[in-house]
Amino acid sequence: MLNMNRRQFFKVTGSTLAASSMALLGVAPGKAMAEVRQYKLARMTETRNTCPYCSVACGILMYGLGDGAKNAESSIVHIEGDHDHPVNRGTLCPKGAGLIDFIHSPNRLKYPEYRAPGSDKWQRISWNDALTRIAKLLKDDRDANFIEKTADGKTVNRWVTTGMLAASAASNEVAYVTHKVVRSMGMLAFDNQARV
Repeated sequence: MLNMNRRQFFKVTGSTLAASSMALLGVAPGKAMAEVRQYKLARMTETRNTCPYCSVACGILMYGLGDGAKNAESSIVHIEGDHDHPVNRGTLCPKGAGLIDFIHSPNRLKYPEYRAPGSDKWQRISWNDALTRIAKLLKDDRDANFIEKTADGKTVNRWVTTGMLAASAASNEVAYVTHKVVRSMGMLAFDNQARV
């Protein structure tokens, strides 16, 4: 014997009546095909990289669609933390988790641009032109402001009018080489991007 009060009885019979009425009206579900859903990242290319935001240098995995064919344009469609990376062990902060928006932003600068003095417009230039201009400006500044000796005759070889801010995503080896190059030019103002 069922132990059911009046309210429970109406709930059971009401839901049964509603379901059978919907089935008569053609709302009944069709046949369901059993199928194993494919893993969403199975067809993608995985690339390991480093998050560009701060000096923690978390490891990220970027997944891109595109098979590398000549006329196919590949696109990054998913980013997640690298579980094998010793720094973050798969976790990402909110900025790192939102890297996909940074990559696909229409405002993202992808090429070097130059604005002439007095101009209100930026013009796109090649990487070769940009690096040549930077090297020329560095050399001109070093030639004009290099301090070889102090007033009392001590050799110091200093260049104090230009500084260098290194990238946080660089490895120890890259940081070492960068430090050696910058110091060999006499630059004193040298720092690494540590949560700037």
